Amino acid sequence: MNIIICVDDNNGLLFNRRRQSRDKALCERAVALSSQSTLWMNEYSSSLFSAESVKVDSDFLEKAGEGDYCFIENVDFTPYLNKIERIIIYRWNRAYPSDTVFDDSILTSRMLIKSTDFVGFSHEKITEKIYE
Repeated sequence: MNIIICVDDNNGLLFNRRRQSRDKALCERAVALSSQSTLWMNEYSSSLFSAESVKVDSDFLEKAGEGDYCFIENVDFTPYLNKIERIIIYRWNRAYPSDTVFDDSILTSRMLIKSTDFVGFSHEKITEKIYE
């Protein structure tokens, strides 16, 4: 499986159990990226996407298969590290308040294979980094 995570400049994920930000262009990009497979997420994230483009399940990390994508916001994915093929990180290129952060030490054993900046709907610049 491939995981998709959105973080700020300080690797922040959530503040007070809520997402820091959202961007329509980023969601469209995630759907396009996963168009040849399945995009999984939990109920919390599903409101960001159209229903026909995703599969929603509270146990999505367990159900995701090889090549599938999982949009991660408020769940611990570390028990599934051995299943992860790629990690796709979207950086907001801003610092937001956060109390839950992404532990980027899991990237030390992975190689950055692509880094791209694009213009978001509500963010002038979002950086996509893909690690294998």
